[in-house]
Amino acid sequence: MSRRASAAVRSERRAGLLMVTPAVIVFTVFMFVPIVLTFWYSLQRYSGFGRMRFIGLENYQTIAADSTFWKAALNTAVFTVITVPIGIACGVGAAMLLNKWMPARGLFRALFYVPVVISGVASGIIFLRLFDPVTGILNQLLSAVGLPSIDWQSNGLAAMVSVVLVVTWQGIGFGMVVYLAALQGIPREVNEAARVDGATGLTLFRRITWPLLRPTTFFLLVYSIIGSFQVFDVVYVLTRGGPGTSTTFLVQYAYDQGFNQRRQGYAAAIGVIIYVVVLVFTVFQWKFTKGRDEA
Repeated sequence: MSRRASAAVRSERRAGLLMVTPAVIVFTVFMFVPIVLTFWYSLQRYSGFGRMRFIGLENYQTIAADSTFWKAALNTAVFTVITVPIGIACGVGAAMLLNKWMPARGLFRALFYVPVVISGVASGIIFLRLFDPVTGILNQLLSAVGLPSIDWQSNGLAAMVSVVLVVTWQGIGFGMVVYLAALQGIPREVNEAARVDGATGLTLFRRITWPLLRPTTFFLLVYSIIGSFQVFDVVYVLTRGGPGTSTTFLVQYAYDQGFNQRRQGYAAAIGVIIYVVVLVFTVFQWKFTKGRDEA
């Protein structure tokens, strides 16, 4: 290699290092260091003030016998099982509808996507008014058609339903956008050939479109599962985990232990468990995507 070529390679390397340095710094400060500290705090008894005391795995042993933690884990699992399929079904339905020509299609796409950019706190405040048992518009609509009012805030099942509705409403737009991108990537010739062979709308979706959307569905499935294990803001504003522990999820329970009960070591141990669960799904998705890309 000539001297000029070597200088060009070194220059490119320096430029590359210079460009990735900010990302490395941000990742180290805001991701790697907090993760390591959370592991360290989970091995401590610490209230947030004073000195920490190393207790090894005692926090994890306490979690194993903590009925509220298991109730929060069960709520999170139930919430995931309900919201993920509904969100995917609504997302693909909206994408199929808005992928076709229709009047004001751009406006409808924007309306579906607006909830995605609204913060969870703002969404929670909006629906807190709608779900109000006395002045909320939902109970007024139920009364108008002769149905009994629902105690959205004091009934455990109703409170869970309200959280599911709000989180699903927030996520439909993201699923719609991802599915729209996937639908527009399907070659038009494939659908036209199927129609020539006599495929109707439902058959076309079941035999052609849905199989081609399978990688997108898998991505959204794992993404939604990870998101459901991290849901917090909407639940905190809407129900604060109540009534009782009927809508207490893992992140909300960790927040309560860390900042209300002043058990930050214990909260860190819960955070580590959530991190491990999310990491498992992330690695699973990475393995699947890598295998598909290499195929």
